[in-house]
Amino acid sequence: MNLAPKVTLNSEWGTRFSLSWAQRLDHAEKGGRKNQRDLGLEIVQPLLRNAGRDVVTAPRRRARLSEQSQRLGLQATVAQSVTQIASAYRELLKAQEQLRIVSQALDRSRKQMRVNDALIAAGRMAQVDRLQNEADLAYQELNAEQAVHQLEARRRDLLQLLALDLSTPLRASDELRVERVEMDDQDALAIARQRQPRYLQQRIAQELADIDLLEAKNQQLWDLSLVAGAGQDRHAYSSSTGNGVDRRWSSYAGVQLEIPIGDPLQRQRLVTAQVAVDSQAMQQAQAQQALERDVSDAIRTMQTHWRQYEIALRSLRLSQMKLAAEQQKLQVGRTSNFQVLSFEEDLRRSENAVLNAQVTYLNAQTQLDERLGMTLDSWEIALND
Repeated sequence: MNLAPKVTLNSEWGTRFSLSWAQRLDHAEKGGRKNQRDLGLEIVQPLLRNAGRDVVTAPRRRARLSEQSQRLGLQATVAQSVTQIASAYRELLKAQEQLRIVSQALDRSRKQMRVNDALIAAGRMAQVDRLQNEADLAYQELNAEQAVHQLEARRRDLLQLLALDLSTPLRASDELRVERVEMDDQDALAIARQRQPRYLQQRIAQELADIDLLEAKNQQLWDLSLVAGAGQDRHAYSSSTGNGVDRRWSSYAGVQLEIPIGDPLQRQRLVTAQVAVDSQAMQQAQAQQALERDVSDAIRTMQTHWRQYEIALRSLRLSQMKLAAEQQKLQVGRTSNFQVLSFEEDLRRSENAVLNAQVTYLNAQTQLDERLGMTLDSWEIALND
């Protein structure tokens, strides 16, 4: 029976400790029993190839960086999905508000029709002017049908993103509210450098390329190592003639050298790794520039949409005041029905402009969060490992 276990321990500096134990047991009827045990300890310390903590721990660092890159990729994918869903939800809100605006315009058109009928009955408006109200009423009814269709389309778009049954009844319950967000370009860029998943993935790719180059250079070195060891051989026997034990100790120390000569594959690996490092350095510079541009553009876009929202609000207030004044003038015969309908159309355009500005500004905020890598934090989403 033979038994030969061996245990090897590798340190972070390349030192290799090996402990071996072998046992052999022979039994014969006439020869008796023989028991042989060998115990050995060996220490190998590389001096050139595979020496040093950076080289020895390179595979472990590569695995950790690869796992971190995969996590960042998952974060980027989830953040993109959240951005799409948030935008689709706001489009549903927008469609609901557009239907409300059209319904209110339709009600005002019907109310104006009744006012004009009263003016015609009193002889203060010509019968032909009623055609303008009828045309406007038909136009508002058409807008209402289009708004209903648009609302249904936005509802189905959101259900599709949520992977729900398209026949599920769905209605957005929130109100469109906007608050101004101020952010400095440099502060935003500092956050993006630490949180933006795609940018961090590029940095990890550069680190992985550096590890490959380190290992390729390591393989070009001679394999020079210090070797030392000790062992014991123990022989025990038992027979009819007698018993005995024989022990022998041995030790050794020296230098082990292996020189690679004429291996084109190792040279090719080194060249490939160096090219990859140079390529990653260029891509890192491009990623840095793209990050600065994207963050700056996102902040500037958000600020522009806020100014547009303020202008749209001011235009809405003026349109409401202008229409109210013109309706009063119509009742005393100081303006025409056509002018009132024109101001009514201006009000509808202003209401839609405010609605579009609100949705656009909120989407710009969400886009900025994605550029900064803050989407999951903003929506309080945690990814389980």
